[in-house]
Amino acid sequence: MRFTSEQHLEDGVRERHFTLGGIPGVLWAPASATPTTPAPLILLGHPPLGLRKMHPRLVARARHSAADGFASATIELPGSGDRPRLPAVEQARAELRRALAAGEPVSDEIVDAVVLPLVDRAVPEWQTALDAVLSLPEIGGPVGYSGGVISIGIRLALVEPRISAAVLFAGSFVPRAVFEEARQITIPLHVLLQWDDEGNDRQAALDLFDAFGSQDKSLHANMGGHTGVPQFAGEAAAQFFTRHLK
Repeated sequence: MRFTSEQHLEDGVRERHFTLGGIPGVLWAPASATPTTPAPLILLGHPPLGLRKMHPRLVARARHSAADGFASATIELPGSGDRPRLPAVEQARAELRRALAAGEPVSDEIVDAVVLPLVDRAVPEWQTALDAVLSLPEIGGPVGYSGGVISIGIRLALVEPRISAAVLFAGSFVPRAVFEEARQITIPLHVLLQWDDEGNDRQAALDLFDAFGSQDKSLHANMGGHTGVPQFAGEAAAQFFTRHLK
């Protein structure tokens, strides 16, 4: 891990940008995070829109988490930002957009082609980033995952034993293979669903929630579109992490 910049935000949160094997990332830590009082960590998932575009939303989430005593970290997803494109994935996304615009059903083959290559590449990178961040003396466990792409969160929760709890954002297509992996998830889950999300199949999201194998799972559905998540929904997610990571 090589840190490339550092700044202190007005609330005392330290924001450090880094690269790890050529992958950009950002680490936020509250002022309370020290080698003698290491902070628990939340991994911030996000859609593949690029860290520059997502930064305002990510830093807002990180600052709220820091107020509760958590550090936060994120990395650039494969094929996003300044990372090399994934031509096959971009072609599949174009086919997905065409099908949606035409009002046609989206085939399982298209969903697999869009999502699985991203999951297969991103999850090992998240694990490498987790190794690096947890090697810092001021960052400790336990670890949570928060956000999307939901398929990445599912795979990571399944294969990474250091993740103790997850807040998952419904709203992306889930391949059949990942749907089956969801049945094996046993950690506590807090799932957010926007009831009128224009880019999400509501019934598919409900079926996925039903499939999760966790005994400690809750679904929080709110009226409104994809970007209309109410503030109190974020507060409930924060309380979930406080219960399970502290």
